[in-house]
Amino acid sequence: MTPDAALDALRAQVEPGRAEQMIAYHKQSRTVLGVGNEVLNTLSRDWRGQLDLEARVDLAAGLWASDIFEARILAAKLLTQARIKPDTAVWDLVQTWVPDFDSWAIADHAASAISKRLQADPARLDVVEGWTTSDHMWSRRAALVSTLPWAKLSNPKPAELTTRERILGWAATYVQDRDWFIQKSIAWWLRDLSKHDADRTRAFLAEHSDQMKAFARKEAVKYLK
Repeated sequence: MTPDAALDALRAQVEPGRAEQMIAYHKQSRTVLGVGNEVLNTLSRDWRGQLDLEARVDLAAGLWASDIFEARILAAKLLTQARIKPDTAVWDLVQTWVPDFDSWAIADHAASAISKRLQADPARLDVVEGWTTSDHMWSRRAALVSTLPWAKLSNPKPAELTTRERILGWAATYVQDRDWFIQKSIAWWLRDLSKHDADRTRAFLAEHSDQMKAFARKEAVKYLK
């Protein structure tokens, strides 16, 4: 499967009139074909079953390079998988995408692929920590979005608790950032954490909520009683 063949397959699934709606909703200046997410799910599932890992990595790289909205999302979906061994080539590729992030839909799908590789090898968080001080807002945001699995642990082991505290430390450095997407990422992390460790969430908010935007505070406490 070549990138050109994959793009032809995408174009064959275009829904008339959908591209205009997606451009408006996702605020895209890049090419948007008008292909629904359910189609992307089907194509990614089929191609994951048909292609070996090397071919998938090559295809994902080509789709991302096309800079087409749906192609970038499909590239991320192709590599969003928990069990990949060896996964060095996948990790090497997905982390190069981060500086290209410029919209939430693409960034969030790519963050899902990144999170699987971080869970597979938490030592990679050393790379992610570098994103937290980037001048690129989307890179800073990706540090929290890609580490959400650590917010969702019900019975974390000691090492996982240490990692959770490390990430909360990153979030603490973000609270004075006025960017809406950064504030949203803090709130998202705390909201998910509150379902599993309400006390730690309350402690974070007690220390930092006065520096957060009102909408972020409201989102963070959504599931706290």
